[in-house]
Amino acid sequence: MSPSRPLQGYWDEDDYLSLDTNHLVEFSDGMIEVLPMPTTKHQQVVAFLYGLIFSFVSSRSRGEVLFAPLPVRVWPRKYREPDVVFMSAEHSERVQKEFWEGADLAVEVVSEDPESVKRDWEKKRADYERAGIAEYWVVDPKRGVMTMFALVQGRYVVHAEGRAGQVVSSKLLAGLDVDVSAVLASGQL
Repeated sequence: MSPSRPLQGYWDEDDYLSLDTNHLVEFSDGMIEVLPMPTTKHQQVVAFLYGLIFSFVSSRSRGEVLFAPLPVRVWPRKYREPDVVFMSAEHSERVQKEFWEGADLAVEVVSEDPESVKRDWEKKRADYERAGIAEYWVVDPKRGVMTMFALVQGRYVVHAEGRAGQVVSSKLLAGLDVDVSAVLASGQL
């Protein structure tokens, strides 16, 4: 970081959005958090999921799907960087030039470091739930599981969970069935 950057705790949204870096950086209440660089395996899973969701939504003109890095403002002074993010056509006004105001679907692929496990399973789940993101998927290659959470009365509940050999289906994107074996195999070197 440049010496001209604010000290931790004193960042604002403009400081965060003006960052010029090749690292994933999240912003929370004046603090920035530099996320670990993704591995090839992680990026292979992200690419597979992006392609799957992109094919589904673009063929039906359902909205826009992108992948990190893309800041998603979950509430004022709080930004996350989902691995894959979808915004429905109905909410297209929330797509801004530098960031999105929330999302309809956020997807995280859990990295192998212990902090990523806690971040994706607990912290981001709580943030996305509080932000009202309708669906949150967690793919955990190490555990061999894919979980889809759906927002029900303001709380996430497990909508679908599967392991290799099983298929899970999105609630938000009705008709999108995901072969968990294919997702997990996409991250093989």
